[in-house]
Amino acid sequence: MKPRLFESLMQKDGEFKEHIENLRHKANVHPFLKRYCEVGVREGLFSDAVSAIGRLHDTLVQAAYPEMIGRGIITVRPTTEAMERFPLDEKAVAYRYAEGAATRLSGKKNGTVDVYTNVTAEASEEWTREFLEDATWNVMDSMAEKVGRALGEEETNRIIALYGAIADADLAGGTPIDQGGAAMNWNGLVKLHNAIRDENWRPTVLAVNETQLHQLLTDDKFIHAQYLPAGQTDLEQSTVTSVLGMRVQASTLVPNGTAYALDTRVASVMLLRRDITVEDWEDIKNGKYGARATTRFGVGVLRSKAIAKMTNISTSL
Repeated sequence: MKPRLFESLMQKDGEFKEHIENLRHKANVHPFLKRYCEVGVREGLFSDAVSAIGRLHDTLVQAAYPEMIGRGIITVRPTTEAMERFPLDEKAVAYRYAEGAATRLSGKKNGTVDVYTNVTAEASEEWTREFLEDATWNVMDSMAEKVGRALGEEETNRIIALYGAIADADLAGGTPIDQGGAAMNWNGLVKLHNAIRDENWRPTVLAVNETQLHQLLTDDKFIHAQYLPAGQTDLEQSTVTSVLGMRVQASTLVPNGTAYALDTRVASVMLLRRDITVEDWEDIKNGKYGARATTRFGVGVLRSKAIAKMTNISTSL
């Protein structure tokens, strides 16, 4: 789920609109917001404070999104609740009746999982008043992007940590798959895929470290049309987009030497209580001012058997 941009939020989210109105009033006194608005208007980038804050928000979102691979390896759902309870129906049971009668379907109830939206990810930058008085537009815009990237990494780290905390016995196959120190290859992917299929789920995403992605690119099966269509491997961009029906998500935030295959439809959920929000930040006593970006969410594992993990993969090419 991609974070929504400023105009969409202003039209559909009353709480966000009220927050922006409060920021607009602070733009006259807060050193960073004031300078950001003044320089932006002078450069002809926008006409008023609200437009300036919108540009700041969109800059943060666009910088954060490429780092948010965590949202690509989990189901993301917006919510307004502090907690949501998910019933787990592992298997469906059909009861037969006489011809022409209704067939009753029932789920085998195994329990529930409660997911609380009590996690806040945030990133901020601070500057002195003197620095802000002299800062150019390019410098401030670059710093806003830095905050966005840091927020994206923080959110992704939380989601990857969720998978890392799953007990070995609760994973697909009842244990992590040991690659024996070998590089990630076609056979390793087949093992991950098979582990989830053996649990009667269907893997949709493969999450790997960049090193493991490049190991795959040294395997001739990833450049051989018999195994993968040309559109799924881009040698010029050094990417593998899909394999065995799994979208490939690569990031250095995934621990080197570890890989995950997941059925994101059922494995886990991220409840997004508050998407990326821009806030002012100040420490008047020490003369520090800046901008902060936050998200508020909750994550939980729903069906750990829809998650396969491979360890002991070579950490070098």
